[in-house]
Amino acid sequence: MKNIKLSNGIKLINKKFKKNEYYHYFDCPDLSVVIPKFRNRYILVSQKRIPINKKNYEFPSGMIEKNEKPINCAKKELIEETGYTSIKKLNNISFFYTEPGRLNNKIYGFYTDKLKKISLPEKGIEINFFTRSQILNLINKGKFNCASHIAMFFLSLKIRE
Repeated sequence: MKNIKLSNGIKLINKKFKKNEYYHYFDCPDLSVVIPKFRNRYILVSQKRIPINKKNYEFPSGMIEKNEKPINCAKKELIEETGYTSIKKLNNISFFYTEPGRLNNKIYGFYTDKLKKISLPEKGIEINFFTRSQILNLINKGKFNCASHIAMFFLSLKIRE
């Protein structure tokens, strides 16, 4: 079985596991996510996500390009998706594998509460401001569905307690 290049750095890997058996997983770029807080509210972005066929709330995030540092990707995605920039160094939260059973990529998390508006968000993305309790409500209602963003949010709360 051949490995299959799908797109944008994503490949389906077919690894021989046992005689006549293969283990399939996706080779994907690592990701960065930033949890921005502005005037006691978190900034979430929303856009329609094709795999779940509905609008979803998430933190700004994106794929880390080849030779790009996770923190630089987080800064870039914050500006592109929200129009805000951090006026101090982003705080590192943690990193972990997103789904080690079927994906080989990691997600790196950052936090900032010192923001300045410098531009408009990129087209197709809506920015929203929510309190901690409103985000928990979105999670409970199934409107904030990205497990790695949820995990990073809870880690950021724990770190700052």
